[in-house]
Amino acid sequence: MSIINISDITVLANPAKFTDPYLFRITFECMAPLEEDLEWKLTYVGSAESESFDQELDTCMVGPVPVGVNSFEFEAAAPLPSRIPASDLIGVTVILLTCSYNDQEFVRIGYYVNTEYGDAALKAQYDASLEEGAQEKGLVAPDPAANVESMVRSVLGEKPRVTKFNIKWDSVPASTAVVSEAELPTLAASPQVPPPFAAP
Repeated sequence: MSIINISDITVLANPAKFTDPYLFRITFECMAPLEEDLEWKLTYVGSAESESFDQELDTCMVGPVPVGVNSFEFEAAAPLPSRIPASDLIGVTVILLTCSYNDQEFVRIGYYVNTEYGDAALKAQYDASLEEGAQEKGLVAPDPAANVESMVRSVLGEKPRVTKFNIKWDSVPASTAVVSEAELPTLAASPQVPPPFAAP
C-alpha cells in the first residue's frame, strides 16, 4: 500500500518558451505520518540515442508532510540547449517527474513535450525543409542551436503515463510489484521518442 497518493498534477504556463522554467502544481494525499521528506525531481530526456544527454532540471524536498491533502508548486529550470544534440532540439521528447522516499522512487510520471518554432518564418522554413525534394531545391532547416529564443514547447499535460513502484515505507514492507496506471498516447509523427518509462 502506498502512503502517498497523487490526486492531481497541473502543468502551469503551458505552452511556454523553450527557455522558460517548468512549473507544476502537485496535489497529493498522505495516508499516514512520514518520518522523512519527499524528494521530487524533474528530468529532461535530451535524446533517444543516449541517456548521457538526460538533464536533471531540479529537485525539491517536501516536508514534513502532514497527514491529509497537500498541495505545492514545483518550479524547475529549462534544460541547457548546449547539452542537447542540435538534431533533437526541435521535435518531441519526454520529461520525467519522479518522487522518492528514503532514496526509493515510488512514482514516475512521464509527459511528451513538443518543441517547435514560434516564429512564423522559421517554422515555414523548417516545414519546407521536410517536404519531399527539399534537398534538391536547396531548402534547408534553420539551425535550432542559433534560434533557441524562437522555440516554444508544449507539454501534453492531459496525457501522462504514471508508473508506481512499491517501496518500503516507515512501517510498511515493500513488494516487488510494479503497476502502470496510464499510457501516453502514441504519436505517429514522433518515431524517435525514447521509451524511458520502464522500471529501472
